[in-house]
Amino acid sequence: MDQLNVGIVGLGWVAGAHIDAFKAVTGADVTAVCSRRIHDDAALAAQFGTPLKSCVDYGDLLSDPDIHVVDICTPHPFHADQAVAAAEAGKHLIIEKPISLTPGDAARIQSAVDRAGVSVCVCFECRYSAHFTLIRSVIDQGLLGDLHYAEVDYYHGIGPWYGQYDWNVKKAMGGTSLLTAGCHALDALLFFMDGSVEEVTSYNTKSASPHFAPYEYDTTSVSILRFEGGSRIGKVTSCIDCLQPYYFHVHLVGSEGSLLDNRFYSEKIRGMDRSRWSTLETSLIDSGDVQDHPYEPQFQAFADSIRGGGPMPLTDMATAYESHRVVFAADRSAAEGRPVRLDELD
Repeated sequence: MDQLNVGIVGLGWVAGAHIDAFKAVTGADVTAVCSRRIHDDAALAAQFGTPLKSCVDYGDLLSDPDIHVVDICTPHPFHADQAVAAAEAGKHLIIEKPISLTPGDAARIQSAVDRAGVSVCVCFECRYSAHFTLIRSVIDQGLLGDLHYAEVDYYHGIGPWYGQYDWNVKKAMGGTSLLTAGCHALDALLFFMDGSVEEVTSYNTKSASPHFAPYEYDTTSVSILRFEGGSRIGKVTSCIDCLQPYYFHVHLVGSEGSLLDNRFYSEKIRGMDRSRWSTLETSLIDSGDVQDHPYEPQFQAFADSIRGGGPMPLTDMATAYESHRVVFAADRSAAEGRPVRLDELD
């Protein structure tokens, strides 16, 4: 297939970032949008700078033989049903995180995708950032040795000043702190720490600030992860009720060195001063603005994988499904006040 046509469902802030990213992708274009509101195609083309065919009925998008990929950019609770329907229609899928708000719906998507044999890209796009590429390179080159501890934390105050606030405060829409945003940090920790999580213990709390009073769920969580074998642990904070600049914190500790954000020390490099960090210059993940997210390299990898008949690297459905399973285990732990083993979700 020479050219992939992408149809986006949901036409909000994130959809705009996806459309902009696809303009730079070779071999794929956004050609259609599905929205609850009726749009004029000429006005959409002027707004987004590319020709777009619009529809209101999602079934019309799915039945269009010229659409090869469906890109789901709707609010969280709609993702599961829309993803299953797209898979059953034989469409490849891009799914914004979280893929669902419940373990059952996540499993339902996985089953539908497996039956249909379609390709999936889940928007854990931080794996494609220069920052995470650099960190993974440091790990793969053995500069940190064997990792035994990791902290990856997400601090992003999603208050009245933020676009998704009005619907994000609702339990039925946002879900939990981890599901609505902090899953990026948990997925990142799994990206850096090879192997499977065996057990999770999590605690939740909430700010007393009036900015976050409308939230129907706790807005800060801390989760401790124990990996299989018992010798490696990790910690993830998801804090969407902080009053501070956006901060994506990464601290990895290994047998040969440590890494803190973009600074590191390694005994593998002779002559380094252990009393001072050495800086690795790169572009950090330092913004919650979706326009700053590395969608372009992720979508390029997805287009290349479909056209080449290979698997989607890094953010395929199976990988993202495991990240969501850990999120669901953490949320169950906080709700029930006990450690939760991952095999309880089987």
